[in-house]
Amino acid sequence: MTRPFVLLSVATSIDGYIDDTTAERLLLSNAEDFDRVDQVRAECDAILIGAGTVRADNPRLIVKGEDRQAERAAAGRTRQPLKVTVTDSGNLEPDAKFWHHGTDEHRPVVYTTDAGAVKVREQLGELADVVALGETVDFGALLDDLGARGVGRLMVEGGSHVHTAFLSAGLADELHLAIGPILVGDPGAPRFVNPARFPGGSTRRMRLVDVTQLGDVAVLRYQPKA
Repeated sequence: MTRPFVLLSVATSIDGYIDDTTAERLLLSNAEDFDRVDQVRAECDAILIGAGTVRADNPRLIVKGEDRQAERAAAGRTRQPLKVTVTDSGNLEPDAKFWHHGTDEHRPVVYTTDAGAVKVREQLGELADVVALGETVDFGALLDDLGARGVGRLMVEGGSHVHTAFLSAGLADELHLAIGPILVGDPGAPRFVNPARFPGGSTRRMRLVDVTQLGDVAVLRYQPKA
């Protein structure tokens, strides 16, 4: 069974934060970079975010460009990528935009624990396909299941727990790091990744394959695997 190619996508401040601690969402990116992200989404078969991001940001998580949707349809693909989320607890609200936008062609998939699956099915009903992965969420098993569903390219858009899980397990094939010209400096704010043991530790260097300037944002493209 072939696992999907895994692309992590994140926007951070210069000092590595993905948000601050205020009630409003911190805008780290710009219009040019948002358009780049929309193009990357259009090139992928599925997009994954953690349940915490679903709750905090309430995103639609769709390809916005109608021309890009049309290109996908012309190529025999669904107009929108498959949407995927991950939750240990199963705490997901049925009125979130995630379940009601870009879901005409396929229902989102929720990967969770055995215990979480009971709660998700009670809360969401027919809004999602629920996959229980055992006592804990095994991200390798998650990729195996997506591969079996025909997903060849997976875009992962966070948050911190999810990015940390993929990188610490050595499951990420590519990393797109958009750096906004902002300093956050708040130790209580969320960072790109959490403390973890990463393959090779601090002595292993990722391969930098591209640097692009989009206005005041720098986009770095890395290959994390050796």
